[in-house]
Amino acid sequence: MVVPATSGALAANVQTEIAQATYSFDISVSSLAEGIAEIGAASGWRIAYTIDLPSIDGARAIRGDMTVPAAIDTLLRGTGLSYRETGENSLILIDPAAEAGQSGAAVVDPIRVEANSTQSDLPPAYAGGQIATGGRLGMLGNTDIMDAPVSITSYTSEKIADQQAQTIADVLKNDPSVRTPNSSGGMLDTYQIRGFNVNTGNFGEMAFNGVYGVAPTYRALSGFAERVEVLKGPAALLAGMAPNSGVGGVINIVPKRAGDEDLNRVSADYGLGKQAGGNVDFSRRYGDDGEFGVRFNGGYHNGDTYLDHQTRETSLGALALDYRGDDLRLSLDVIDQRENLNAPFREYRIASGLTMPSAPDGNKNVTHDWEWSDTVDRSALLQGEYDFDNSFTLFGSFGGGKSEVDRLFGYPIIRANDGTIEDDSLSFMRFQTERWTASAGVRSEFETLEVKHKVTLEASRYEDTFKRGQVFSTTDPFSNIYNPVANAPVAVAAPTSKPKISESDMTGVALADTMSIWDDRFLVTVGARQQRVETNNFSATTGAVTAAYDKSVVTPMVGVVFKPWENVSLYANYLEGLSKGANAPITGEALSPYVAEQIETGVKLDFGSISTTAAVFQITKPFAQNVSGSYDSDGEQRNRGFELNVFGEVTPTVRLLGGVMFLDAELTKTNSSTTRGNSAVGAPEMQLNLTAEWDAPFVKGMTLSGTITHTSEQYIDTANTQDIPDWTTLDLGMRYKTSIAETPVTFRATIQNVTDEDYWYGVNEFSMVSVGAPRTALLSVTADF
Repeated sequence: MVVPATSGALAANVQTEIAQATYSFDISVSSLAEGIAEIGAASGWRIAYTIDLPSIDGARAIRGDMTVPAAIDTLLRGTGLSYRETGENSLILIDPAAEAGQSGAAVVDPIRVEANSTQSDLPPAYAGGQIATGGRLGMLGNTDIMDAPVSITSYTSEKIADQQAQTIADVLKNDPSVRTPNSSGGMLDTYQIRGFNVNTGNFGEMAFNGVYGVAPTYRALSGFAERVEVLKGPAALLAGMAPNSGVGGVINIVPKRAGDEDLNRVSADYGLGKQAGGNVDFSRRYGDDGEFGVRFNGGYHNGDTYLDHQTRETSLGALALDYRGDDLRLSLDVIDQRENLNAPFREYRIASGLTMPSAPDGNKNVTHDWEWSDTVDRSALLQGEYDFDNSFTLFGSFGGGKSEVDRLFGYPIIRANDGTIEDDSLSFMRFQTERWTASAGVRSEFETLEVKHKVTLEASRYEDTFKRGQVFSTTDPFSNIYNPVANAPVAVAAPTSKPKISESDMTGVALADTMSIWDDRFLVTVGARQQRVETNNFSATTGAVTAAYDKSVVTPMVGVVFKPWENVSLYANYLEGLSKGANAPITGEALSPYVAEQIETGVKLDFGSISTTAAVFQITKPFAQNVSGSYDSDGEQRNRGFELNVFGEVTPTVRLLGGVMFLDAELTKTNSSTTRGNSAVGAPEMQLNLTAEWDAPFVKGMTLSGTITHTSEQYIDTANTQDIPDWTTLDLGMRYKTSIAETPVTFRATIQNVTDEDYWYGVNEFSMVSVGAPRTALLSVTADF
């Protein structure tokens, strides 16, 4: 019987739809046979095997919504076994090595379909559900952790929800190589990765689905995030030059997409002071094959925070549309995020010659109740991919964002050891940033002799325009960090205009090739990006150009991965990052872009249910300084470090997530012998995070958790005469999953800083110091209808 081509295509589509159907798993087993039986029972699939099944160390956990092939992938991870689909809702386990050794046997490559309930192209979650098995390496796309020649961590939506993280900064507090030195009670979040600052500011420093210029700039809420990824180290080739010139790493937000199953999720929460609010998460797929997807995430919160006389109001609306056809995939993300703060907390500067006083109570707020900030972020991104054939894909994106800030506050300076402060530079300011981004490229896979190639060619362009209006007060109120003074309101007129301050254009062309041999056990990635940076600065009064900048630099990358065994991956890399060069303070002459260099090597171990990574690295970055009347980029900061991370399940009921980073951040080249060889500002010698979860046996569905966070001493000035001491906090959490009237419900509770420590939290790139949050609590309930 001859089957018409249209019938064959229809059958293939039906089979693909079946393979991508998702099921809800909550399985923990100690043998492969037990796992196979449990997966089959939960899904109704027929899973056969005629081979001897090896034993596994410890337990394997399969939790969350995923396809059966993805569940089998998790079960078989590290065993060397694979599978082949044999029909509708059925598959058979195979041993590829044994089949390849059979004389005259025809070996068919196994079909591997990995899917997630929300996004089928995402790497699945690792055991424990907190970390994904891979992440996005910029232009190279999603890559398995064991195949990546860099250090990357991807936090899942399950971890975000269980932590009750309200912002991206909350999520990244889990990472021992990352710190967020600005106060959560302020108007923006900033980051440090491997000791280098990543300042979000007016232009943003986070990527959104691999693209700069789209994510909210001052603070990003977590409601639209499916994954939060951190690629550590400078990565100009992979991600392009960051708009705000960060070189410590790349933060990427992966947006939520509609899953194969309908979703109606509602949550309500209360805490972090007296804030109340909630979120909605709605998802549907339409079309004969579910090719059209719609997902909406919305949220609103309002009320008093833990800081004295501070109120905070936030709102979020994020719409994600997508189309997934046989060859064409499209997505459109639209985001509207707003935050209004009364009495926004400001980090402290300290006058020279003073010893940093002890930290005040974390509830104290020296910002007056008549100071405020309002932020509005709107953005959109259109992305697409088209497969010309199985080995050639065209991709592109176009989008942008607009950020507007109105605010009235000053910059407090500690003037005396008794805590006296001056609310310096009190001003009414209006900021506006407009950003546009576009990219296009091709990916191709082919073989030459015994070498497999994955080649990517990409061209990109980013533009931003920054406008600012400002009016300064002639009055600077005084107060005290221990006993804030309620000064009378100071009248400051609103700016009548927002003149253009700067324009920046960044264009780049990048080419990379990942070559693999020996059944993907040895991989080499080489590539380079040619980046051109054009910047014009303007006079706020006349509009005339005060400084111009047009420079071009080529940044290469080399990465090597060797996997001597299935569960061991050795890697090394040489990466370069790029920052805008400074303008000379008097002449306005633009310096060439700063090129940061990283050398890194490490090992990754995957034991099936628990994984560990260890890495040593060195990053050097130039900076500008005056030397004998000449302004040049001959300063240098060198950060050397060691990282050790662990994640996964120790036992079926115990999960770990955390690690430690030891850092030696040294100013190796400066214009003064008094600072040369000193430690860099805000770079602790040790950062430690450890979270443990335990499924309590006495109450089914209950999980208890605890998190310890430690940061060592940090210097405030380059002379290393002012510092803040080390600090340690303990957080405790509980969640309880149950069903009420056949509706899945999850209750969560978190107490942060249980011992109510008073401490200085961090030092940002401007030598401003933030205060740690006091003991706070957050309660929430989530229901899926």
